[in-house]
Parts: sequence; C-alpha cells; structure tokens
Amino acid sequence: MNVLITGASGGLGRAFVNECVKREDTVIATDINQHGLVGIQQGVEHRFGKQIYTYPCDITSPASMNSFMNYLLEKSLKVDMLLNVAGLDYEGSFMKRDFCETNNIIQLNILGTLRMTYEILSTRDKTKPFYIINVSSLAAEQPIPLKATYAASKRFLLDFSYALAEEMKREKVHVLALCPGGLATKDSVIKAIKAQGFFGKITTCHMETMVHRTINQALKGKRKYIPGFFNKFTTFFGKFLPIPLITKILYKRWFFAQSTWLDQ
Repeated sequence: MNVLITGASGGLGRAFVNECVKREDTVIATDINQHGLVGIQQGVEHRFGKQIYTYPCDITSPASMNSFMNYLLEKSLKVDMLLNVAGLDYEGSFMKRDFCETNNIIQLNILGTLRMTYEILSTRDKTKPFYIINVSSLAAEQPIPLKATYAASKRFLLDFSYALAEEMKREKVHVLALCPGGLATKDSVIKAIKAQGFFGKITTCHMETMVHRTINQALKGKRKYIPGFFNKFTTFFGKFLPIPLITKILYKRWFFAQSTWLDQ
C-alpha cells in the first residue's frame, strides 16, 4: 500500500511513518520542513534499513502543491492511503494572538487539508479501496475558550470526515477522523500537558499504540476513533451537558493551565 503522510516531520507524523514502514507500506512523507524530512529518511534507513519517498511541500501554497503532485506523477506513485497529519495551533486567547497566526491555523488545518484531499482523491486508482485519516482532535467535541480557532478548525475536520465518508462510500473511499487528547510531540507540548495537571495526564495518548490502532480502525472502515477510555467517557458524558456550562468549565480549566506558561 502506498501511504502519503503530511506533516511528517512532527512527532505524530514521524510515528505514523514508522508504523507504516513496519507494515511494509511504501511511504511518501511530506512536510514544509525539508531538514526534518532528511532526518526522517535517515532515521528510517538506520532503524529499518528501508527507503521512503520524501518531498518538501507547503500544502497551503498552490504552487508548492502543484510541484508535489508533479513529483508523484513523475515517480508513478498512486496513493492508496492519505494521512492528513499536518496541523497548527497557537496557545492563548483569541485577542492576544496576532491575526496572522489565527489565519495560519485556518490555512493549514482546514484549507491545506482540503486541498491535499481533493488533489489526491482526483488521482487515485478508482478500482481499489482508498483510505483517508484526518487528524482531528478531542478538542473538536466541544467549543474551547482560549483555544477557540483551533477547536473550531478541528470540528470542521470531524464534520468534513463524516460527510465525505458517507458521500464517497459507494466509491470505496473510507474516511476516519482521529480525535486524540494530548500528544507529547515536543518539549513545549509536554510542558503544556504538565501544566494541565491531572486532566493533562489522563487525557494524553500513548503515541505508538495510538497510531497502530488508528490505522487498524481505518482499514476496518471505521469513521471516528477516540483513543483512551477517559477521553471516550468525557466525550459521551459531555453530550448531555448544555454548551454554556461546558464552555464555562473548559474556560476555567484552560485559563488555569495556560496561566502557568502563558501571559493572559
């Protein structure tokens, strides 16, 4: 299976690359970070003794996307599974962030993901099953003050995934939305998780286990995967609470957590 992974140089992207290599898939890794892609390629060669395809691409840029699609055409690579991992967030309240940062979240999390999905679906082998994994978030399950734009962008991906799955199921296209809690992908995120105390710890997902189960869920045709019992429980329980109460609770949680490492 040919698997394309966006945002491959990040912690979650790397975990998906390693998992797919273990599964004997042909991996096509892309990211805006060219240096990071070189590191991934070298790491796979050293750890597994295998080769992967890498190509730097800014999925928010039409010109960069055209170049990437031409690369796939030149290499005669038909994608069988697309992992939309690339995403972005800036911590802090809406009015304390520069609007360019807010725009970057929308451009990458929504428009970049839509563009990549559209382009790859347009060139797929329609005689074979096709799989898409969109990395949404546990944050997609409710509005989150102090993470308003990010949570809304992930809600978009969740709703888009459900709708696209139904729309294209007769064409053997399967779409899964992955909705994880915290992921210890880098030092700043680890610091943020620790600042959340008990809730940060209990909602954090074990990355390697999660990516393995995510791909299994996608291959089974599932449409949403929430890793972790506590995350599943809070998502289910939250459906019975009024949204104003949820946002009040979440505001207090995130204000307390962010105040330990951000200026409000």
